Amino acid sequence: MKNIWSVWIFLLFLLSLILSTGALGADDADGMTLRIGTPNLVKSPSLVGDYYMGIFAHLSNPPLMRVAEDGTLEGQTAEMYEVSDDGKTWKFYIDDDLYWSDGTKVTPDDVKFTIEYYTANSVIGWLEDLLEEVSVTDDNAVVIELSEPYATLNQEFVTYNILPKHVWEDIDDPKEYTNKGEYVGCGPFYIKGTALEAGVLYFEKNPHWKGTQPNIDSVEVHMYSNMDVLSIALKRGDVDAYYKYGRGYPYANVRALEEDTFDFVVTDYTGLTFLGMNIRKEPLSDVSFREAISYAVDYDEIERIVALGYGGAANRGFVPRSMAYFKETEQLEYDSSNAKENLDDAGYVDSDGDGLREDLNGDDMELVLLIRSDDMDYQRIAELLKEYLGNVGIDVEIRMVERSTWFDLKDEYNYDMTVTGTTPWGMWMWANWGTGYFDSRRTGRGVLHTIDDPEFHALCDDIMSTTDEGQLEEYAHDVQDYYAENLPGIALYWGQYVTPYNDDWTGWSSDPIFGIYRLDTFLNVVKA
Repeated sequence: MKNIWSVWIFLLFLLSLILSTGALGADDADGMTLRIGTPNLVKSPSLVGDYYMGIFAHLSNPPLMRVAEDGTLEGQTAEMYEVSDDGKTWKFYIDDDLYWSDGTKVTPDDVKFTIEYYTANSVIGWLEDLLEEVSVTDDNAVVIELSEPYATLNQEFVTYNILPKHVWEDIDDPKEYTNKGEYVGCGPFYIKGTALEAGVLYFEKNPHWKGTQPNIDSVEVHMYSNMDVLSIALKRGDVDAYYKYGRGYPYANVRALEEDTFDFVVTDYTGLTFLGMNIRKEPLSDVSFREAISYAVDYDEIERIVALGYGGAANRGFVPRSMAYFKETEQLEYDSSNAKENLDDAGYVDSDGDGLREDLNGDDMELVLLIRSDDMDYQRIAELLKEYLGNVGIDVEIRMVERSTWFDLKDEYNYDMTVTGTTPWGMWMWANWGTGYFDSRRTGRGVLHTIDDPEFHALCDDIMSTTDEGQLEEYAHDVQDYYAENLPGIALYWGQYVTPYNDDWTGWSSDPIFGIYRLDTFLNVVKA
């Protein structure tokens, strides 16, 4: 009997050893997976048609250019580029060592196809009137001929994913095309599948990638519609890091992670929250009135309440320090006495003694402050602004609307002021330095397009037509001086971009546009 029990014990031990070995083998076969948690929701498995899908696809279908950690431009799918002195002819030399995930070599014809395909299908709508010809050369390059100078074309190509011609040439409408399965890509990882019902986007290592080999085997992007649930998932270890395009982790939630096993990538934030003025409508059309408002705002209090110390007071020049060619314009200052004096001098007085000022026609003023209902920070700031302006005799009505209504009212100029924000890319678009938010010729859902001043338009045109770095710096300073003098928008604070990750992982990098979601991160990150 004793021998029988010994045999059974030995067999059980052997079985457990086999099972544990098999389990270890399965884990090893699965490889190492990096899991990113995000509140950016992919609503459709459309690489071109869905906004966030397009951003996440930068890992699989890298654009021609990218932004370096210091904010400068450098090649990505294109190793380098040249531009003619007149800014009309651009030549991008394509990396000769790139292969699509199905084994096909990436060629300049793929890039030529992508540019023409995007233009024909209004994905790059602004290029339709500019593009004259796209051609390829024997030295593995793509040449783009424009009808007018466009000196910032290289930075525009930071956002557009390159497509494989042999796959997409048979797809009639790229914005409507969806695919829950594999998308052929040429990055270090390619999109293996999209499970929107589970809220997961799956990437696997590109077997034909010839560059630096990643330390991880796959990437998963887990999407959460509820920020509280995402925070719990992060603390519980369901995801390894947090990512949100254009914004860092909510400042109010950072403290809860500081005592846990988390570290942070902290960089100066290129985007900002600002008070936009409808300068097409009285009294905001009066620069003296805008000047008075600038002194009525307690910037330090807003920064303490909203940014919780992860920021600082902004300058009148609007453009944050993290952008190239920053100029140190005068810092915005809270001085309610100065605000009242400026209002009195400009003729906005309280003639009937009811505590509220009248406009220049003698009518009681009530300014409409338009905000979106989907952002709690905007709501907090709106309440503070109502209090600040009330202290200097200006009545404010806060009109809180859903996002789509905000777009409509903003485009109809049916408001006096609005609290809104810029994305890092938004600060770069058009003629750079936030110009795309103000130039009346620029369209877009998030832009105010309120400045119809020929001087400002000419300055934007000058920026987009010069290829001289020295001249570009001078123009950048002129833009910031224009903002400082005219105050079409007031930056309420300059913040920091805070991204938490489990401190078991190392090798993170970040750039001013896409934060940690960049190729260098996925090539270098490793779990200790």
